[in-house]
Amino acid sequence: MTKTTRRTFLKGAATAGGIAAFGGTAPYFKKALAQGRKHITYLQTEPLTASWDPTSHTILGQIYFEHHTYGKLIQTPMRANDPEGIDYDLATGQKVVDEKTIEYTLRDDVTFHDGQKFGPEDVKATFEYASNPERPAGTWYPGQAEVEIVDSKTVRVRAADGSYPGSLFWFLAGFLPIMSADDIKNNSLAERPNGTGYFKFVSREGPTTRLVANADYHGGKPEIEEYISTFVGDANTRLLSLLSRESDLIERIEPEQYETLLNEDVTTVRTISTENKYLHFRNIAPFDDVRVRQAACHAIDRSLILEIMGPAGHASVGQISPVKFGYTDDIPNSPEYDPARCQELLAEAGYPNGEGMPQIDYLTSVGFYPKTKEYGEVITAMLQEQGFPVNFSVMEVAAWLESTFDLSRYALADTGWMTGSPEANLVVRPMWHTDGGILSDCLSEELDGLIDKQQSITDPVARKKSIQTELMPGLAKQMPSFGLFTSVLIHAHDPALKDLYIYPNGPMDLSRATWTS
Repeated sequence: MTKTTRRTFLKGAATAGGIAAFGGTAPYFKKALAQGRKHITYLQTEPLTASWDPTSHTILGQIYFEHHTYGKLIQTPMRANDPEGIDYDLATGQKVVDEKTIEYTLRDDVTFHDGQKFGPEDVKATFEYASNPERPAGTWYPGQAEVEIVDSKTVRVRAADGSYPGSLFWFLAGFLPIMSADDIKNNSLAERPNGTGYFKFVSREGPTTRLVANADYHGGKPEIEEYISTFVGDANTRLLSLLSRESDLIERIEPEQYETLLNEDVTTVRTISTENKYLHFRNIAPFDDVRVRQAACHAIDRSLILEIMGPAGHASVGQISPVKFGYTDDIPNSPEYDPARCQELLAEAGYPNGEGMPQIDYLTSVGFYPKTKEYGEVITAMLQEQGFPVNFSVMEVAAWLESTFDLSRYALADTGWMTGSPEANLVVRPMWHTDGGILSDCLSEELDGLIDKQQSITDPVARKKSIQTELMPGLAKQMPSFGLFTSVLIHAHDPALKDLYIYPNGPMDLSRATWTS
């Protein structure tokens, strides 16, 4: 006889739904021109936005799209054996000139999809436009940049006001799609994608976007001639489509699906990602008191969440992924599961055993991230066990995207933050500096100072130490967001599809992908 404990009850409640994981009927997805095996049909988990301007959003699905259609000065593939390695793309080299300036040398054999030649004026226009704090994606960057054109193949980048070192773009340039200076000047970026990438945009009809190979790509024309992506929000639908060969490639495999796929004729790929999953606290009672935020963290047993996540989760400490520059698992004040300490903090905050605490609305999504509903139910149960009056809400992806950035509605929200570079600032600045604060507003001048300090350090060894020994403990003290685990991306594809590379933030490099018999 198996003894039922709190642990087995909570875990069992979260995974019971997995029995019916493969119920339902597979939809029909037309595989355009599949006979030639020169095409890829991809099912994605997040819809694209209405604008094609790369600076108009921070949406992951759109970032994946831009990886195919736009080039960057450098690429940061974050390979497991060399997470800080750099591959040159539109640049041929980079060097730190002085404490304020970084210099790039540029290729002179690249054209945009509209036929216009790429040059230094495009780099200048891109950096200065994208880093504008008024742009929605400006939060990725440390502040307004200015670019000096040295000659036809050389540019120098620095802070417009001298407030941060140019060396911050050492990794960050690998996240910035290079746009046409004319498109920026003419305000036409939103109308049609015009990059230098290996695929060119053809059309978008409803949830489906079609790209074709760029014959003039500077790395050589891809063997894949057509790429068709469709937004499908349901994980089971995506899986059944792959198994029936109506699609070739899918993402965000659920853990129980992964175990099943190991016995199927498909290729699975697991990648430790740049994304941590968080519980974001909002500056709404009771979480306007840091003691209550800390108490909530002590109420949550993350080992239970990792058991639910299975192959889709990786244990980590703090607020950034292990593949990020500055990660450390040595954060002495990082809260661990400790119900007694939880109760002490609640009593200090005036909520003994949770008495008098206002209702806490907790938001999560379903269909995008794996197991959010299941582990969200466990988190809700653990918080309720300690006296937190939690009301748990689950939304499908589109509604969740609209709601999760409204910091006044939900006191607690579950989401990740995926970025395409080892650069830690891509996480810490938009999330926890008052210049950003896009998912939590439980911020402080002290945190601002710690974030500003590390980004001002030009020596990489000293900067890494500042992140590890000052900023990470500072975040643990303020606790605007609680890191639950690091996501493991699980993709699956037709085994005949070879030579694709999946970045730790999710985009796929298909420039050298091939079909085999």
